[in-house]
Amino acid sequence: MLDRLNEIETDLLARRERADAEGWIGETEGIDLTLTFLRTKRDEAERQARRSVVSLGIPSLPPSRRQEPEQ
Repeated sequence: MLDRLNEIETDLLARRERADAEGWIGETEGIDLTLTFLRTKRDEAERQARRSVVSLGIPSLPPSRRQEPEQ
């Protein structure tokens, strides 16, 4: 996932350069917003990748109590 996000960022930066060169202000603003979201997503993915997995085990039921026959 991180590789793909980096690839998308590279493409967006190239598109932003073109938008600046062409004077497409609205396009530049949209790309900047998308870059902000992408970088937030990548930071979140990097944080999750650093977390270790915690095994909680499989829950078990307590042993059933035997009922004594009534006399």
